[in-house]
Amino acid sequence: MSAFSAIIGQTVKASFRAGGGALTGLLFFLTVVTVFPFGVGPDLNLLARIGPAVLWIGVLLSLLLGLDRLFGQDREDGALELIMVSGEPLALFVFARAAGYWLAHGLPIVVVAPILGLILNLDAVSLAAVTATLVVGSPALAMIGAVGGALTAGLARGGMLAAILVLPLSIPVLIFGVAAVNGAIADPDPFLAPFLILCAFTMFSAVLAPIAGAAALRLGLD
Repeated sequence: MSAFSAIIGQTVKASFRAGGGALTGLLFFLTVVTVFPFGVGPDLNLLARIGPAVLWIGVLLSLLLGLDRLFGQDREDGALELIMVSGEPLALFVFARAAGYWLAHGLPIVVVAPILGLILNLDAVSLAAVTATLVVGSPALAMIGAVGGALTAGLARGGMLAAILVLPLSIPVLIFGVAAVNGAIADPDPFLAPFLILCAFTMFSAVLAPIAGAAALRLGLD
């Protein structure tokens, strides 16, 4: 458990170093959400309707920015080979990297999302629903992103390729996250069903994504 915690802590520290990408992702999210109202115009009702989707899309795109750094350094300095030789479960290493990635890249964005929701004219219920769905769903995006990072580790310009690979896999999380928020603010639409499906996506991704990521890393080292 100490090694697991150490990997998470190392990932968080590396993400906040110069070039680590955590602050870049946060600034990108702030920029996207802040600029969006200028494109929509003065229609506050329209802004409130599409605001939850804007926040979710901003979170998704921001979490894609640092995937190329998730395993790249481990591959370059030989850490991946050492883990494989030591017999330690590589899937647990991938899970720890993904958890650290979410803590550094995802959690700050989830924290500021309700504040930016005020710019999008979201009411208290919408803000609470967006926050709840992002807390539950954004870890799934980090886990899925870890698979893309593992597949492209060591490749030149792997970040763009990882984003292309991860985006289609992330669409179900985006759909049910926004659907749950819409269910909270519109009476005919249910909240609980899409919210529970979102929870299920996160749990499944926490189990399956590290296994897939470990297989991708092994394939890349062969």
